[in-house]
Amino acid sequence: MPPVGPRSGDAIFSSIDRVNAELFTLTYGAIVRQLLTDLEDVDEVNKQLDQMGYNIGIRLIDEFLAKSGVSRCVDFKETAEMIAKVGFKMFLGVTASVSSWDADGTCCSIILEDNPLVDFVELPDTCQGLYYCNVLSGVIRGALEMVSMKTEVTWTRDALRGDDAYELQVKLLKQVAEEYPYKDDE
Repeated sequence: MPPVGPRSGDAIFSSIDRVNAELFTLTYGAIVRQLLTDLEDVDEVNKQLDQMGYNIGIRLIDEFLAKSGVSRCVDFKETAEMIAKVGFKMFLGVTASVSSWDADGTCCSIILEDNPLVDFVELPDTCQGLYYCNVLSGVIRGALEMVSMKTEVTWTRDALRGDDAYELQVKLLKQVAEEYPYKDDE
């Protein structure tokens, strides 16, 4: 039998169980609304959404690695492409593109062509500082931290705020050396 290679985002998306998109979107909206009610501060809500995403990302990476068949990425550029082409397709059913690389290859933009989290959403004037999809930046940050990449993920464009697209800037801060909890000779 030939070795199993990495699977495409489309193949994985079609083979896994999914939740109804409208239910997912409305549930996420209810969470954001409850956070706005409880915290009453848009900046605090942004922090909470990022932290929620981080907690999801540190667990989601296991499922991604198990179901995608992806081996270790060679560099940060390959990792970003994998997030955009496989990760977003696998978990959200959307594709994304990677662009705007810096000269060092440590900073790029991930542009979402579609964002299912924002269906049925309009931000009121009182929430103009809200990064409604900030959970996604936390997911990316958490997942990358679990594969030894310390990153900073920020929104640079948001269609809910009047921009023409959804764009995340992902910046590699540090490649963390892997530490093993025990020595082989013990």
